[in-house]
Amino acid sequence: MKHSTNPQTRRGHRGGPARRIGRTLALVLPVVLVLSGTLAVTRVNWTGSPSSSVLTASDISAAEVSTRTVTHAPQDVLRDRLMTELQDRNPGVVLTHLQQAVNGHPSLAKHCSSIARALGQAAVRIYGASRAQSYARPVCDTAFASGVLAAHS
Repeated sequence: MKHSTNPQTRRGHRGGPARRIGRTLALVLPVVLVLSGTLAVTRVNWTGSPSSSVLTASDISAAEVSTRTVTHAPQDVLRDRLMTELQDRNPGVVLTHLQQAVNGHPSLAKHCSSIARALGQAAVRIYGASRAQSYARPVCDTAFASGVLAAHS
């Protein structure tokens, strides 16, 4: 029996269409996956600002699960509420509300300085350093004033 030396009739030859497609996919598919992953990461809103975020259905369901399972600490809820209030009201009013919250819930006293410092830093961004400093008063010692100073420096 004579074996054929013709590459087109011999089994195990290199050039069939299925094999060429397979090799092409093996080379192209990883590149496509990396690029699509990179593009997906660039579409994520990393700033935290919801105004321009793009969410997919899987993001929404993951967000719903995380909000159901994550509870926020009372000091975080208070800080967020006061920071939001600072957008509409002057820092003096917000500091009064901080003092009232600490008086009503003494367990928040250990967090008062960090909240007041964050309010001071935010007030500088909103009002400028000198105007924000004019609202400083002895709520939680001098934490608001030190926040203003830290943001101004």
